[in-house]
Amino acid sequence: MVSGDEGCILFVCIENSSRSQMAEGFAKRLGMKAISAGTVPSTHVNPLVIQAMKEKGIDITMSKPREITSEMIDRSRMVVLTDTSLRGSLDKSILKKMKKKLVEWSIPDPQGMSLDEIRLVRDQIERSVSELARI
Repeated sequence: MVSGDEGCILFVCIENSSRSQMAEGFAKRLGMKAISAGTVPSTHVNPLVIQAMKEKGIDITMSKPREITSEMIDRSRMVVLTDTSLRGSLDKSILKKMKKKLVEWSIPDPQGMSLDEIRLVRDQIERSVSELARI
């Protein structure tokens, strides 16, 4: 975890290549401290997601998928699972640490989607992050 991430929002998806990367990008644009991670990280961010985010003026080309850690959860004020199905893929000790600060979304996984479909997911994530900013 990067120094200075204390009190941030941690966005979690499976590969940390699409949904959580988009959420982190929108959160940072809104001035929120944010990081993202995955349960089984990919080797790279989805190129179509990078393109879709550039359309919104957010550059995530330098982002690298990371694996979720207990330290990330400890230092976060809120943990957002982009999909409720992620609960089943998390270690019980990590899930237990999340309990009091857990928010769950139901956002479809953009893997294998067209750019137009990814734009719809991106816009849903943008709305969801905007709602978090009001909390």
